[in-house]
Amino acid sequence: MDKPHIKTDPLYQLLRQEDVKAFNEQRDALDCSNLRNGDYRGRDLRNMNAKDLDFSNSYFRNADLSGIDFRSTNLQGASFLDAKLSGVYFPEELSAEEIRLSLDTGTRLRYRKD
Repeated sequence: MDKPHIKTDPLYQLLRQEDVKAFNEQRDALDCSNLRNGDYRGRDLRNMNAKDLDFSNSYFRNADLSGIDFRSTNLQGASFLDAKLSGVYFPEELSAEEIRLSLDTGTRLRYRKD
């Protein structure tokens, strides 16, 4: 598993710069495949359109993710230590306990295998 890192990808850089408006405007026109394994620590990403994106193995420590709809987003292996998650929707495959563990201790999210 790759460690999250900072990339030169234009969409990734928009999120790193907290330009969520520009990200939302350009996300459908550009390649979104370079968002996984990303370092989003401490970023304000409120209002981000996360539909069908892949943020697997990414770090969101201390990020403000309030109100984001992650229901169709791949978050496998992501870490949410101390992130702001008010009003966030998560994929059904993630249990509340799994999300709480990641929020409190930084564990990486594991999807349920029913």
